[in-house]
Amino acid sequence: MGYHRAGFDIVGVDIGPQPRFPFEFHQGDAIEYAAKHGHEFEVVVGGPPCQGYTKAWKIQKNEHPMLIDVFREVLLDLGKPYVIENVEEARPFLLDPAMLCGASFGLHTYRHRLFETNWNLTVPEHPEHTHQLVKMGRPIHEGDWYHAVGNFSGVGYVRQDMGVPWMNRDGIRECIPPAYAEHIGRQLLEVI
Repeated sequence: MGYHRAGFDIVGVDIGPQPRFPFEFHQGDAIEYAAKHGHEFEVVVGGPPCQGYTKAWKIQKNEHPMLIDVFREVLLDLGKPYVIENVEEARPFLLDPAMLCGASFGLHTYRHRLFETNWNLTVPEHPEHTHQLVKMGRPIHEGDWYHAVGNFSGVGYVRQDMGVPWMNRDGIRECIPPAYAEHIGRQLLEVI
């Protein structure tokens, strides 16, 4: 949504169905799609699955693919401006990533996300984290700061705060707040 708000036409690709996705959508392997169709677009943006990089999934002894390097190879072959998004734990696998934080955009969450680009992305000031987050599963009230992971409470409140009214809890847990993508998208327009 943020890239749309910045002025881009959006085409989404995911291995699983995304019935709530508000733009053109193709179900399939996103890396294969980028390799085959990436030349048709001015910019290619993606967030390879984060689970292989997070500590939570390792604690549960689950195995997940680590696809940042594979995705980057496809993007470099395309020779277009790109953005790769992922979680903080993926930092060692990203090339000089910039970090965005919800507090920088007036959100009530710190939700850090890293962004690797092949162009110079500037980021807003990262404010000090001074707010206490409501513990997962506890009720959220107006003005509370939250961490939208797991079975968090207050889905309606989080939808409103992040600006994602079409998303359910599952989507919110993994989303990039539109404010981040809009910030990046406005700079991308200058690049292209």
